[in-house]
Amino acid sequence: MKNRSLLLAFLFFSTLATQAQTPVKKRPISTKDIYRLQTISDPQVSPDGKWISYGLSTVDTTKDKRNSDIWMVSWDGKESVQLTSTPDGESRARFSPDGKYISFVSARQGATKGQIWLMDRRGGEAKKLTDLKTDLEDYVWSPDGKKIAMTLRDPDYADSAKTKVRKPFVLDRYHFKADVKGYIEKGSVHLYVFDVTTKKLDTLTTGLYDESSPVWSPDGSQLAFVSNRTEDPDRNQNTDIYVIDAKPGATPKQLTTWAGSDNNPVWSPDGKRIAYTRSTASGNFLMYDQPVLAVISRDGGEPALLSKTLDRPVRNPRWAKDGQTIGVLVQDDRQTYVGQYALADGKFMKVASGNRVFGDLETVSAGNWLTLMSEPHIPGELYAVENGTTRRLTHTHDAFLAPLELASVEGFTSKSKDGAQVSNVLYRPANTPANKKLPTIFYIHGGPVSQDEFSFDLTRQLLSAGGYAVVAVNYRGSNGRGLDYTKAIYADWGNKEVLDILGATDYLVDKGIADPDRLGIGGWSYGGILTNYTIATDTRFKAAASGAGSSLQLSMYGIDQYTNQYETELGAPWKNTDKWLKLSYPFLKADRIKTPTLFMAGEKDFNVPTAGSEQMFQALRSLGIPTQLIIYPGQFHGITVPSYQKDRVDRYLQWFDKYLKPKTL
Repeated sequence: MKNRSLLLAFLFFSTLATQAQTPVKKRPISTKDIYRLQTISDPQVSPDGKWISYGLSTVDTTKDKRNSDIWMVSWDGKESVQLTSTPDGESRARFSPDGKYISFVSARQGATKGQIWLMDRRGGEAKKLTDLKTDLEDYVWSPDGKKIAMTLRDPDYADSAKTKVRKPFVLDRYHFKADVKGYIEKGSVHLYVFDVTTKKLDTLTTGLYDESSPVWSPDGSQLAFVSNRTEDPDRNQNTDIYVIDAKPGATPKQLTTWAGSDNNPVWSPDGKRIAYTRSTASGNFLMYDQPVLAVISRDGGEPALLSKTLDRPVRNPRWAKDGQTIGVLVQDDRQTYVGQYALADGKFMKVASGNRVFGDLETVSAGNWLTLMSEPHIPGELYAVENGTTRRLTHTHDAFLAPLELASVEGFTSKSKDGAQVSNVLYRPANTPANKKLPTIFYIHGGPVSQDEFSFDLTRQLLSAGGYAVVAVNYRGSNGRGLDYTKAIYADWGNKEVLDILGATDYLVDKGIADPDRLGIGGWSYGGILTNYTIATDTRFKAAASGAGSSLQLSMYGIDQYTNQYETELGAPWKNTDKWLKLSYPFLKADRIKTPTLFMAGEKDFNVPTAGSEQMFQALRSLGIPTQLIIYPGQFHGITVPSYQKDRVDRYLQWFDKYLKPKTL
């Protein structure tokens, strides 16, 4: 009997061992996985450097929306704790300066406005700290933990009627509409100081100007902030750094005088200097720009431009604890890496780089940083950067990735007809033979001033899982290749970008990767605009999907949020009509288009309004070209409802399958 028991035990554990060694069968990623993907955001370091707080967004399929909770992970990565779990959602967690409390913003208990809540890290329920009557834009603890600086939007009194019928919008501003915000009447965002004990709210600034990005000086006596205090802020993109004593009645002092934009102020640990980012260009020439790292005395004067010769965009400046170096994130040819500048001699060094993308940066201790980093096959996770080496802290996406078979990702360089060298990223379905020609989708990024990078890209992975090679083209106008490359398309839309897209197409066809008879193109925002430009230029694409795009550019004046840019870059339509008409060629030459095209837009988009998609849909419908128009109800420029996000990719695949996949008998 004993031997039999031993035999059964042996067989049992042998079976377990066999199961453990059997790899999980992988499957292609599908649009249903959109509901499984979580998102990490807003990492913050505790004062003692031992814990990291962050927001974790998950999809609530019942309510068809995302919900954010607050989590913590220890610096050694061994412990992970969920701090909140409510259907109301919590965000913007901040440690109190003594490290005993965590504050966060939530509209709990039926509140119509987000309030600051306070949670004791030692246990117990969170308590509501504020009772704000208007929108909280930002908040930051004072160094002694006794006060909180806030930026609050002026109340909208026109929307406070006793009935649900809103009073008419009364508009007289030059910049009178914006995506998400909608129509913009009078009202600004101002700076306040809240006393944590007495709950008294003191007003620091008033007037017609907006204030943003408040940061306390290390001694708690002053706040630095950003504001545009020109005569008519709507007519320019100028912003400057100001400081103000943290008490009512104080007068702001302007530190910077650059005619461009100065943003993202951060005090040095000794309180003597402020690091910030400054635009390269002055005046209104800021769409095609890249920020540089600047440092200025707290008393003002001429700033030191530390990254002036780097010719790459820098962002997210953070002082090291010793105040001797400043860490930054640098966008450089499909990468975003961590770099740092030494204050003593201005020398620059890369801290952590590679074919990956660092998305956030926070100071931990001497030589150590916290970052949010993504790779082509791993969505964003938190990492420690210790003496240039990355160490993973969170494993949020392990369960998401475990069953999935993802596309391979590689970079390539193509040459355009005029000789330009263009950097691109190629996605190929998993297990695809190297010599197999594939139906190919060129999915074009928006911006235009952004770049496709070596990071996890859900949309392109989903398209590739449908059996397609998927191509990301960093056309001229993209950043990461220097200021001249970005500025190359100024007042010349739909020219060099199209040359670059077609150059990448020729390269992949010549290499036997793309099937020339099964080419598709699509994109969102400027990617949608370039889709329209491309199909009006070249008929080789057999299917297209244009999202949130436009073509009759003359008709966009006054109905979107870019009037200031238009007048600077193109001139007023009544003064430079020929230029506007030239850039409107996809609509005015719509009879050249032979590509079946799917048009999409968000119903409430004020960035690129639905009219841009409606006009092109109507033109192709009139011309008898296969077309369809999809409008997502209640959505702005970005599609945020999870079921709509899934629907969009499903429709991409259905449309491209219809025209690019060979018919089976």
